[in-house]
Amino acid sequence: MSHVEGEIVIHRPVEEVFDFVADERNEPHYNPRMLRAEKITDGPVGPGTRFLAELETMGHTMPMTVEFTNYDRPRRVTSCTRSSMMTTDGTLTFVPIADGTRMRWSWDVRPRGILRLMGPLVGCLGRRQEQNIWGSLKRLLERGGAETYGPRRSDVPGAR
Repeated sequence: MSHVEGEIVIHRPVEEVFDFVADERNEPHYNPRMLRAEKITDGPVGPGTRFLAELETMGHTMPMTVEFTNYDRPRRVTSCTRSSMMTTDGTLTFVPIADGTRMRWSWDVRPRGILRLMGPLVGCLGRRQEQNIWGSLKRLLERGGAETYGPRRSDVPGAR
């Protein structure tokens, strides 16, 4: 198992950052490897919500499911992501600060198959990949991307 963690400051209100990130359907807008993501459960986004996503990796498309195991808007979302290559359990936390939001991530990555032999490399690549993904999110939201792409207010409990 590899552990990947980090944090980033995004100069946008905590509710906006949380709502945008907690709707996995927005991820293709800031993660260039995410080809698509769709919500496969009924009702608003919250605990138990599941998404089906496709990620481009090593020249192939990898389907995966993301399930929210804990959801505390706008503070924390915990998820389990499963694919043929790995299972990732983790938490995103969102803390309001004077000039925006401090977002932290903490993932436990359990590779499968041949990737199990490459545990330290998976951790190193994961840390770099997460920095790139969340840096892209920061740039998108700070230039007003949430207004363009989401979140889908009808799917956000407690959102106005």
